[in-house]
Amino acid sequence: MLYYLHLYSAHLGILNVFKYITFRAMGAAITALVFSWLLGKPMIRLLKRLKAGQPIRGKEVVRDLAALHETKSGTPTMGGLLILFAVTFSCLLWVIPQNKFFWLTLLSMLFMGAVGFLDDFRKVVQKKHYGIPGKVKLIAQGLVGAIVGVVLFSDPETCKHAQRLTIPFLKELNAIDIGWLAIPFFILVVMGSSNAVNLTDGLDGLAAGCSIGVAFVYAVFSYVSGRADMSSYLLIPYVKGVGELTIFCSALIGACMGFLWYNCYPAAVFMGDTGSLAIGSALGVVSIIIGQELLLVIAGGIFVIEALSVILQVASYKLTGKRIFAMAPLHHHFELKGWSETAVTVRFWILSLLFGLLALSSLKIR
Repeated sequence: MLYYLHLYSAHLGILNVFKYITFRAMGAAITALVFSWLLGKPMIRLLKRLKAGQPIRGKEVVRDLAALHETKSGTPTMGGLLILFAVTFSCLLWVIPQNKFFWLTLLSMLFMGAVGFLDDFRKVVQKKHYGIPGKVKLIAQGLVGAIVGVVLFSDPETCKHAQRLTIPFLKELNAIDIGWLAIPFFILVVMGSSNAVNLTDGLDGLAAGCSIGVAFVYAVFSYVSGRADMSSYLLIPYVKGVGELTIFCSALIGACMGFLWYNCYPAAVFMGDTGSLAIGSALGVVSIIIGQELLLVIAGGIFVIEALSVILQVASYKLTGKRIFAMAPLHHHFELKGWSETAVTVRFWILSLLFGLLALSSLKIR
């Protein structure tokens, strides 16, 4: 919306800055951050009135962990609504409204946010222990991946690009044509990213803090991918119009920072599946649109490690009857080994930053 102010720059020269993605990206981040700050306390009060308090589960399974988290019982969840509102409001102000990539990403995030909200609502308000079935979540995630694939394949400008799998760090063989296999691959990307962020959301500030770094990496790649000169020089796939996702990613950064203000230890609110499923889905969709799906494994290294720890734990127990970790996901393992919650969170943030820097280095190492 504010983009169109540059049309009046002939009357007031400074309005020309609204034409530039970099300026609007900074504006989107600040807007989302301030919006989160302002809306945070009223939303927390509303969630408390709705008695949307997080129950502490697993007391019979892992008593030591339940004891560590006992003080969190009753802390309101579904705080992911704060992130969704902040990102949506900020983007509607700063993004070019006709950009299809923005709408595809935003609607995907809101759809998975709605699925997560339903899951949280059933668990914390209706007191149904397991929320909605896991199969329903997987179907919803698969639907998002399939729709993104169909939209990209239906446009001649993006069809060829969507069929090519970009491999980071390689110069000669930096892309492989996978054809229509791209659509099931997109489904796996959305499922993987959405569930990985969801599994990471177990400690105060952990998922939100790690999401900031990943969103920043994709803000940079979206900007480069949307510029023909930069993408050609850096051997990155060029996608016309995808630069607007820089603004979306920046709004997500600001929203997560604002949410972290209330979610840092000791958390006044949790994001719940409402936030984690939505953020993971959004990051997956952005990676698909700009053709940097494999980069998500590097940039989101913490999310990948957390998900792998669960997979390995389950596989080991089913095959051998023994557990590899004291508990999965991995952050709970370190808690049970004596690390404080803040130590686990900050150290995982540091690792997330390192993974982000490694992902950014792929711009030149190829």
